[in-house]
Amino acid sequence: MPTVDLAKTSKRELNGALHALGEKDHGLSWRVDNPAGQHALACGLDAPVNIEIVGHVGYYCAGMNKQAKVVVEGNAGVGVAENMMSGLVHVKGDASQSAGATAHGGLLVIDGNASARCGISMKGVDIVVKGSIGPMSAFMAQAGRLVVLGDAGDALGDSIYETRIYVRGAVKSLGADCIEKEMREEHRAELRELLDAAGIGEDVAVDEFRRYGSGRQLYNFHVDNAAAY
Repeated sequence: MPTVDLAKTSKRELNGALHALGEKDHGLSWRVDNPAGQHALACGLDAPVNIEIVGHVGYYCAGMNKQAKVVVEGNAGVGVAENMMSGLVHVKGDASQSAGATAHGGLLVIDGNASARCGISMKGVDIVVKGSIGPMSAFMAQAGRLVVLGDAGDALGDSIYETRIYVRGAVKSLGADCIEKEMREEHRAELRELLDAAGIGEDVAVDEFRRYGSGRQLYNFHVDNAAAY
């Protein structure tokens, strides 16, 4: 396993080496020591490799990820997995604001809590948060699934499109045009699949969750809804 110590090697050198990886390196594992909260680590990856970052990371870690599995053994700053296309990003601590922002695909797992605007404008990513999330999460979320085992803050799903949200705990308030929806069998099945993918066992039952999504009242402008825009 190649190991890079960021106390001795620059971030530019690390990212350059990771960007040089390709399909020929399928399954290769890298270890990154002493990240010390540096920003933009392991960004723009496009290879089916495994990256373990041992420690806390700063802003935009694993941004634009494609194919790679990135595990952060610590907390993550703003915008972890921002604009991710595919692969897996697993934060074993807490995440700051805008986790998974604008992400198109893949799976983001956060073992701790996520701050405000988790999943903002998500476009197909799946996000599983084992703790709670902050206010304005899933704001303008367009596609994908957001699963929260803890509580959700104010204005959940404000101006949401077709993202599906599952929350196990309390929701402080719903945003504009976000409503609670019926949990049908297909939703229970997809929720179980997401929990399994995030390593959450059968002791967490899908019937403990409630589903939220778009009321579809703001898709087209209507003067009666002007105050909600």
